[in-house]
Amino acid sequence: MAHLLMVESWVGSMSRLLPRAIREGGHEFTFLTRDLHHYLRSAPEGTAHPLLAARHVLTADTNDADSLLPVVEGLHGTLRFDGVITSCDYYLPTAARVAGRLGLPGPSAEAVENACRKDATRRALEAAGVAGPRYAVCADWAHTAGAARDIGYPLVVKPVDLCAGMYVRRVEDERELLDAYRALADFPVNARGQLRSPTVLLEELLDGPEVSVETVSFGGAAEVVGVTDKSVGGAPAFIETGHMFPAALAPEDTEAACRTALLALKGLGLDGVVAHTEIKLTTAGPRVVEVNPRPAGNRITELVRHVTGIDLAAACVDVALGQRPDLRRRDTGLRSAAIGFLIPDTAGTLVSIEGGDAMWEQPDVLEVRFAEPGEQVTAAGSNNEYLGHVMAADAAGAGARARVETLLAGVRPRVVAA
Repeated sequence: MAHLLMVESWVGSMSRLLPRAIREGGHEFTFLTRDLHHYLRSAPEGTAHPLLAARHVLTADTNDADSLLPVVEGLHGTLRFDGVITSCDYYLPTAARVAGRLGLPGPSAEAVENACRKDATRRALEAAGVAGPRYAVCADWAHTAGAARDIGYPLVVKPVDLCAGMYVRRVEDERELLDAYRALADFPVNARGQLRSPTVLLEELLDGPEVSVETVSFGGAAEVVGVTDKSVGGAPAFIETGHMFPAALAPEDTEAACRTALLALKGLGLDGVVAHTEIKLTTAGPRVVEVNPRPAGNRITELVRHVTGIDLAAACVDVALGQRPDLRRRDTGLRSAAIGFLIPDTAGTLVSIEGGDAMWEQPDVLEVRFAEPGEQVTAAGSNNEYLGHVMAADAAGAGARARVETLLAGVRPRVVAA
């Protein structure tokens, strides 16, 4: 039995999948957080949050890595950790630094930091010759406006240090650019209380479908587990409305996406990670959108597991312990699995979700989760405002996405405006 240190977590599905993978692997973990109530608030009423299954729940200032390191060293002397893990992007660099300080397995802190900062990712991949969009890293409004004119509209505005599509916007002209710039400036601290960088990233708008490549790297070699497709809505925002695994692509597009993802991992120097690399298949060839040095969110890991039998959460635990993960495929009887999200377009109070009760009666449905009546709803501007999801599978081929879309078409949320 191994003992892992988990430094914070997302509050979504990974806060459940990682504890499950640790437990099923015969291990245990200590959970380290600066604010336990951040997680307790997300647990359904009357249930215990899976993170409370930790051997120990400890509090420390996880936002100050420099002061945290000696604290963790002291804990390690008493509790003896065998690996360090997190699922939350905002703490991936800290977890890597802690593992390095304790002499435990893990990717280099520099590589993780570069992957978690969108501007640093762009620079590292450009230096490595990995194709991406034309871009500019801007420190103030004058620089931003001038760089936008050089790149040309329409373009994409991004924060360099946020996740889940927050404040990522398509802009058509300088007026929209200024609105997006001001919105970012009005959000100086992220949801975890960390001061944000005022740096803005501008990128050319890429054409073509977007996919993600799920990989596991260990011992200097990276293996592709598969390619997931993505549907996006909510313009001018970029909200992920659904995914299917495996992506229904021509073989040459699958090969190109996989090759590009592996080059991106190499260019960043990432090893010992489960990674989720997003790529646009443009008319000019694959272009890297971003590299996430952690398992995919939005239940993509579960799509992979349903189709291949490969548990990427378990692989994440294995590589954190310096153990070779089991990536053998199993015949699950399914050829594709897809998820679709219910996206709110108005703010107010959720009264009901009509049509949701009949979902479980469908034989091909794998998961159904919807918000409860009475919940406060915000019109979606990122991947953080979903009202729920439906997951379904196809045992015969690549029909899972169409099935999910049909199911969601029969669901109608009723929201009373505030």
